Amino acid sequence: MQKITTWLWFDTEAEEAAEFYTSTFPDSRITDVSRYGVSGPRPEGMVMTIGFELFGREFYGLNGGSNAKIDEGPGISFMVECDSQDEVDRYWDKLADGGQEVACGWVTDRYGVSWQIIPKRLRELLADPDREKAQRAMAAMLQMTKIEIEELEQAAAAA
Repeated sequence: MQKITTWLWFDTEAEEAAEFYTSTFPDSRITDVSRYGVSGPRPEGMVMTIGFELFGREFYGLNGGSNAKIDEGPGISFMVECDSQDEVDRYWDKLADGGQEVACGWVTDRYGVSWQIIPKRLRELLADPDREKAQRAMAAMLQMTKIEIEELEQAAAAA
């Protein structure tokens, strides 16, 4: 078991969100569901907490009511490092559906959770010892919403 587990607070959408996330990422599953009973404070039978794994990392969703909101600013986000443009596109398209495309690889999903969908190649280009090449890649990335690897490569290679 990991020492730190991320909990996401929802009003009533924890189960729906967990199903969405586990359908988005491979090697993911719902691990635990507990429901409110007759003593409340939410309606009996409503999901209280739902445990799920994404890429083997444990998360929990809590239907705790509307007094806390995930989507009040991108103060927390989850970065998904991708091996290919196909992987970037797949996650981006799924998470942006019903959500909002932001900038520089950031997307906010329909539940207000912020994600960074980042190709490994971007990090490699930004760390290039040729600082001018790295800066050209950075300038290109700053103009993008979804990160496009080919466009990064072209910008980095331009002299």
